[in-house]
Amino acid sequence: MGHHAHNPYGADARASSAIDRKREKERRYMLQSAYKNAEELSIRLVQRLLDAHIIETSSDSAIREVFEDLLKKISDLEEFELQFKIAPVRKLTADPNVISLYLTQYIIEDLIDHSKIMDIFGDDQEIYNAVESVMKAIRPS
Repeated sequence: MGHHAHNPYGADARASSAIDRKREKERRYMLQSAYKNAEELSIRLVQRLLDAHIIETSSDSAIREVFEDLLKKISDLEEFELQFKIAPVRKLTADPNVISLYLTQYIIEDLIDHSKIMDIFGDDQEIYNAVESVMKAIRPS
């Protein structure tokens, strides 16, 4: 009778790999959706940020262009660049949308310096919630 070594972690490793593959597939889907729907998403996002009193701007269209450009270029980022950008806001929620995290951090860190932005209001969580209320549309169900 042969005795096979039993690895109690084998099932966990397989389950973990399956979860990682599923997350990566979801992420690719969201990045592709962000690119394909950049114009519509940027229009909805700027309107939501205005309605929620997160941003005050002298030009809605200039800010829409900024977000449209970001949504088209996010899939070109190196993994390190993306992770570095979202690091400060990574812990905002248990199951974060990486695109919403990226846009949230962009609003907090970079958008404030845009010539057409007069002010930005709200804390990190409020900004993320406003962004995610639009970006959840590209999350697989």
